[in-house]
Amino acid sequence: MDVLLIGSTGSLMRKMVEKLHKEGHRIFVLTEEGRETFFNRKVFETYRFSYDNACIREVFVSVKPQVTLFLGAYDKTFPWKTGMNTSIKFSSSLLNLLMSFAALRQGRFIYLSSEEALQGFEATDDGEVVKNNNSTEKAQCVAMGEKTCLDYGKMTMGDVMVLRLGNLYGIPEDGSELDNVCAKACMDALDLGEIKLHPGRSVNVLKAKPVMDLQAEDMEVLEGEKRFGLLHLMDAVEFIYKMMTVKGHASDIYQYSGKTLVTEREMAELIVSGMTQGQGGEGAPAIIDALEGSETVMVLDGSDPDEEFGLTEMNPPRKALPALAEYFKKHAGRYSRLQDRQESAWEAFMRKAKEMIHAGIPFIENLIVFIPFFMLNNRATDHVYFKHLDFYLLYVLLFAIVHGQQQAIFSCLLAIAGYVFRQMYWRSGFDVLLDYSTYVWMAQLLILGLVVGYMKDKLRAIREENANEVEFLTRQLADMSDINGSNVRVKDVLSDQLVNQNDSIGKIYEITSGLDQYEPEEVLFYAADVVAKIMHCKDVAIYSIADDTYARLVSSTSDKARSLGNSVHYRKMEQMYDVLAQKKVYINKNMSEEYPLMANAIFGGEQMQLIIMVWGISWERMTLGQANVLAITSYLIQNAVLRADKYMEVLRSQRYVGKTHVMETEAFAQLVSAFLRAREKGFTKCTLVDLNVGGISLEELDVMLSQLLRTTDYVGLLDNGGVQVLLANSAPKDAEFVAKRLKEAGLDCRIEEDAVV
Repeated sequence: MDVLLIGSTGSLMRKMVEKLHKEGHRIFVLTEEGRETFFNRKVFETYRFSYDNACIREVFVSVKPQVTLFLGAYDKTFPWKTGMNTSIKFSSSLLNLLMSFAALRQGRFIYLSSEEALQGFEATDDGEVVKNNNSTEKAQCVAMGEKTCLDYGKMTMGDVMVLRLGNLYGIPEDGSELDNVCAKACMDALDLGEIKLHPGRSVNVLKAKPVMDLQAEDMEVLEGEKRFGLLHLMDAVEFIYKMMTVKGHASDIYQYSGKTLVTEREMAELIVSGMTQGQGGEGAPAIIDALEGSETVMVLDGSDPDEEFGLTEMNPPRKALPALAEYFKKHAGRYSRLQDRQESAWEAFMRKAKEMIHAGIPFIENLIVFIPFFMLNNRATDHVYFKHLDFYLLYVLLFAIVHGQQQAIFSCLLAIAGYVFRQMYWRSGFDVLLDYSTYVWMAQLLILGLVVGYMKDKLRAIREENANEVEFLTRQLADMSDINGSNVRVKDVLSDQLVNQNDSIGKIYEITSGLDQYEPEEVLFYAADVVAKIMHCKDVAIYSIADDTYARLVSSTSDKARSLGNSVHYRKMEQMYDVLAQKKVYINKNMSEEYPLMANAIFGGEQMQLIIMVWGISWERMTLGQANVLAITSYLIQNAVLRADKYMEVLRSQRYVGKTHVMETEAFAQLVSAFLRAREKGFTKCTLVDLNVGGISLEELDVMLSQLLRTTDYVGLLDNGGVQVLLANSAPKDAEFVAKRLKEAGLDCRIEEDAVV
């Protein structure tokens, strides 16, 4: 899919580019920024034109995007502090973009709005919602932009959407992105050492309508403390991407905000906890109740898109706010709010004075150089050798050649003044003005100065144009080099696939079919190694579902794969579990350290039996193609596992003593040999514990051990009539805790550390 992103460089643009690039879409960017931006390697083409330029239509015709995203309220191109000029610029730019989009008669246009558009509403002391006239220039423009887009979409029968995002926050890229409530609170905590809680009310906006069509009955005042619906940047990106790719939609305007509402005090406490993490609360910013001021917070009800598209909040405030605060504290020096405060009169005077001095330097230089030329001309007038030499002409030519036409005119005026002043030594001013030779001299001076100055300016313009063209061609060459490098990498990958066929179905089946040569007890141990070979990574773990809460580690190929521990509460890993429960492959798109990079579940009927977790995959290989490879591998492994389970179930009566969970000697010996062989290859850990049961019967021992051991541990008989326990995924140090528990229960035991196959 071809996507055109319109906006300036920022956190939102960066994350959208990364998301679209990761999903395999071709990205075009239209921006007014003239500098080199970060996303050139991931963007197919970047166009740098003003949004209200007539050539924008040619850009749309050239790109023919399936989806066009205009950042709108989040576009830093528009300096809203300049007031009316920015409003006119924003409106004309949006209209030009819509007209250019409508000329294509295809694709989807998405306009991003924000809760700022609702500044025209406030809550009274009586609990009513009323309109006011306190909205800013930006709020009015963003609100009018919503109405313009919707009306234009109806008029042209085009697919135009408005997405209104509420209280968007995330890791800011620079100091210009500190305008959200979370960033302001973090900076107050850093700069002032305190976070002020201002009184106010929260208004829940129930319906997604253009601001001009909203009525008081479309809102409700929330009781209690002021609350915020905070929307994390990554959740917003997922929502926008969903709206880009969805085929149909019930409405043309949607509003979306965080599902979890937090009070201002809760937000401040989460920020403080993030900044004091690991310090025991020392140096914590103070939380102060401010008595002055009253504000109305708009909470966007996002139930409509949630019900229609099934959205998930991946970064709730209780998880994301402490991480944001910790990041602010670590990078406090990176952000500066000096540009956000009101400029004082003295600072404005100094700034303008510096500008005037900088602009006046050439004129001051002209005046200083004029003095020696004036003196030389006066001395040369009566000299026999230099009286025919025109020093004023040389003076004008000098500044015309060095500075151009502007300074040539100024030097001409100074030369004329000096000439007239010299002539008035022996003649009156009236005689000088009536002398035609004076005007002839002035004319030749002006003509020569203007011509030379014009040529200087022309040459300067040609040089700048050539420099810009060289810079543009250099950027184009760099982009072409990047594209060529990408094509070479793709060619190499395809060549390797053609030569090696490592990822073909036949090759995958050939590797997985090797599991059939192992004993039923060994299948799961070597399954992890099979997945590692197919996925071309060293870190794979397989967990077996023990109950509705925990999964136990069965086998692994490295310490990294065992980083989650021998047991995991898989239902608490909501991001992964929600995907696996739908029988899909989980991909760690956020690169969260507490989750594997990829995971897939093996089901027996409708019950989840195993979870395969994969680490150590490079970012470039975390694609849908690799997810499909993992899914196919899991299905093939599932066949081997199910065959082994059925075989073990058939032989159950021959493997256990009576109705107990104590294994027969031969079956237990095979199981121990399988574990020890897997331990030698590093696929698992295990420890054997010898029991001295005395006169306790096997039935009593079975009941006793069922309360002392895990479900993944095994008990079996030895040739000498003794009883032995196999502790799965347990090193000798871990077995000491089990041995202590057995001794406390009255069973004499000994850890066997030197067991071999």
